[in-house]
Amino acid sequence: MSATAIQLSVRNVSKSFYGKAGEVRVLDDLSFDIHQRDFVSIIGPSGCGKTTIFNIIAGLIEADAGTMQHHGEPIGSLRGRVGYMMQKDLLFPWRTVLGNVLLGLETRGVGRDAAEAKARQYLKSFGLTGFENVYPKTLSGGMRQRVALIRTLIMDPDILLLDEPFSALDYQTRLYLEGVLKEAVETYHKTVILVTHDIDEAVALSKRVVVLSGRPARVKVVHDIDIAAHSPIAARADHRFSDYFHQLCAELDIQTEKTA
Repeated sequence: MSATAIQLSVRNVSKSFYGKAGEVRVLDDLSFDIHQRDFVSIIGPSGCGKTTIFNIIAGLIEADAGTMQHHGEPIGSLRGRVGYMMQKDLLFPWRTVLGNVLLGLETRGVGRDAAEAKARQYLKSFGLTGFENVYPKTLSGGMRQRVALIRTLIMDPDILLLDEPFSALDYQTRLYLEGVLKEAVETYHKTVILVTHDIDEAVALSKRVVVLSGRPARVKVVHDIDIAAHSPIAARADHRFSDYFHQLCAELDIQTEKTA
């Protein structure tokens, strides 16, 4: 990994919020690197500030201190250069599947014919041909998240920020969509940062896992995940999967019963 170019460098980032109870320090001197075509999961205790990190990278909020570099150039944020996908699909109910996918291209001023051709190609790739004129309320949760993923990818962002995008779905659907995501990332050569509470998911999808401490969050350790399996299901069958899983549980002080 050291030979791979660093795409995003986060250095010494701190952030506090203020309320009636006074200052709440969320991030404290946080530093990590994201490499070109990396797939990094960020895990940590609930409420430690994982989403706050995403909001700073995306330019939705400002850090109190610290710096970021994108391909070696200092930046304030990656506003306009990231695709941000959340747990809620945030599809517009009054727009069809095609209309939702086209939204970002429309705001960029892409011509209707070119935008629609691109959107239809993405829908075909994700198995959604025939659903172009359907409204979100008639789709399953998994299909809605596929549409949300297409809407994110079609804008060709430098980095995908995925904030627990599958956590509200049943396990079978999550496994399927993890595979869809992995294939899409490889097809479109994307760099991904995933926030998840699911250690199983982090190991199955990631090249590296960043473990955060409790609030205020700092990086405790970064684990390289050396599993070459193409699919998340195959990754779970790898003989190293259990060891990685238990190592990460130990970092988070989660008690597990290790089996032989």
